Amino acid sequence: MQLDRWLIQMRKGTLEFLVLLCLKEQEYYGYSLLQRLKKLANISVTEGTIYPLLSRLQTAGHVENRWQIMETGPARKYYMITDEGEKMASEMYNAWQEINNSIVNAWSKLDG
Repeated sequence: MQLDRWLIQMRKGTLEFLVLLCLKEQEYYGYSLLQRLKKLANISVTEGTIYPLLSRLQTAGHVENRWQIMETGPARKYYMITDEGEKMASEMYNAWQEINNSIVNAWSKLDG
């Protein structure tokens, strides 16, 4: 497997976690969330990816939204994390730490 393909799969696997982390920081509307992901994790995500993901997170009870009427332009849908989403983000973080530690331990055993 080429590194590029592997990295794409890794990013896909961690995108939900990164979205929840961003929403722990503050609420975002779709485009602003895309920009934050790019700045925070250097991940370029399309609207065709982020909106279905936000919809799945909302169905799971991890995210909720509200509409904000703008003085100019269309209303914006802002997304925020729920208590259940915060719990899930914490569990994902713990799992990520465990995976990371396992890889570091395996690397040190094999590299030594």
